[in-house]
Amino acid sequence: MFYRIAADALVVVHGLWLVFVVLGALLALRWPKVLWGHAPAVAWGALIEFAGWVCPLTPWENRLRRLGGETGYSGAFIERYVTAIVYPEGLTREIQIGLGVGVLVLNAGLYWWVWRHRRTRS
Repeated sequence: MFYRIAADALVVVHGLWLVFVVLGALLALRWPKVLWGHAPAVAWGALIEFAGWVCPLTPWENRLRRLGGETGYSGAFIERYVTAIVYPEGLTREIQIGLGVGVLVLNAGLYWWVWRHRRTRS
């Protein structure tokens, strides 16, 4: 039972990490120093997508599931949980590259917006 709960908790952490990678720049409106941790997170998220790698949290979740008597799954976290919702036909290399570009473009825009917002407040 412990391993199943741990695997489910890891899914929550993984999902929160994904939200942080995509939208974490918005936290800089309140806490500007968060950008020092967010920028590397964005780089890591984009690199995972561009290289076609699997995030290290995914095999860890699968291992916990197997230890808990469940079966793991093949593929990546995004393919299993996000793509199933957004792209039901499966994750392709083009979609992965698009996700990587999207993360970079979105966060560049958010960083610009945060910078302008903070500059006008000063």
